[in-house]
Amino acid sequence: MKELIRSNDPVRLSFLTALLADAGIGALLLDTHSSIMQGSIGILEQRLMVADDDLEPARRLLIEAAQVAADYVWR
Repeated sequence: MKELIRSNDPVRLSFLTALLADAGIGALLLDTHSSIMQGSIGILEQRLMVADDDLEPARRLLIEAAQVAADYVWR
C-alpha cells in the first residue's frame, strides 16, 4: 500500500474516500485512533492509503477533482 494523502480533516478524508470508491479505487485510512487520541493538537495526521497499482489513477483523480493542485508535491 502507498500513501496518497495525509490530513487532520475528517470531512475531507471522508469525501476523498467516497470519491475514490466511486471510481472503483479501494482506500484504507490509517492512524485514525492515534489521531483521535492526540486530540486537537494536530500533530499526527491520518493517512489515506491505496494499493500500489491504484496510486497513479488515484493521484490523477484527485487532480481532476481539484482536490490537489496539478503541481502538488506528493510524499
